[in-house]
Amino acid sequence: MNYLHVSPAPHIHSGLTTQKVMLDVIIALAPSAIVSVVLFKLKALWLILACVAAAVLCEFVFNLIVKKKQTVSDLSAVVTGLILALNLSANVKIWQAVCGSVFAIIIVKSLFGGLGKNIVNPAIGARVFMLLTFASVAGGANPDLSTGATPLAVLKEGLDGAPSILNLFLGNVGGTIGETCAIAILLGYAYLVIRKQIKWYVPCAFIGTVFVCYLVYSQSIVMAVSQVLAGGLLFGAVFMATDYVTTPISNLGKVVFCVGCGLITFAIRAFGAFPEGVSISILCMNLLTPLIEKVTKPRTLGGIK
Repeated sequence: MNYLHVSPAPHIHSGLTTQKVMLDVIIALAPSAIVSVVLFKLKALWLILACVAAAVLCEFVFNLIVKKKQTVSDLSAVVTGLILALNLSANVKIWQAVCGSVFAIIIVKSLFGGLGKNIVNPAIGARVFMLLTFASVAGGANPDLSTGATPLAVLKEGLDGAPSILNLFLGNVGGTIGETCAIAILLGYAYLVIRKQIKWYVPCAFIGTVFVCYLVYSQSIVMAVSQVLAGGLLFGAVFMATDYVTTPISNLGKVVFCVGCGLITFAIRAFGAFPEGVSISILCMNLLTPLIEKVTKPRTLGGIK
């Protein structure tokens, strides 16, 4: 019994390691990171470097203080810092970005026991924390404001003046540094599906729910497509709603999780005070993951119904 260990997925006999999984996620995030630097210049680069460096350093120091085995080599802290950075406006100050990374690693991840034991996605938790804490920079009516009104803020008032579908695809719009270019996000999605790190239909369940809700609500396919491409929906669906730790294990559970995310996102965007709702919706569904897993748990062969 001394040789038996319980650990979060991926398990040793699967041929995968946490480091390999995280490396694939980093590669998938690379197109969005590169485009963010092209569009937002050095502001984006410094944000990315600051968030990643702070996340890795925090994890290293925390493990050192509590005399825990170092885990920075699994690259999970790098992924957390990178996802957080790509979820921030170019107007966010470096010290604020560092505070976000510290919150993500120390409060959301490490104090709960580290990777595999956190109840919400660290990057999501940190972003919501920053939206509430640094309202003058990342909150208010336009929380993702960079220069001018964001597409979601314009769409909330109707299609008049909204950016074209082409501009939303190319990223010629305002927003957080990693959410603007749909093409870059879709490249990352394709890579993760090809590498079999995520199920192709999981992000589609999230995106499709928002699309259908807006199609019924607005009676406009242009509005529905614009809502899918604008804001952080694509980025959140691909990189955050597919998190191994904070989402259900079963395939049905994953779909239920993403449909719930889509419904909450639609409700916030259509009827709430904020134009965006992706981060809050994923955070809410993270908290419901244990319940979803209990309800959607497959019945053991030969077990009692």
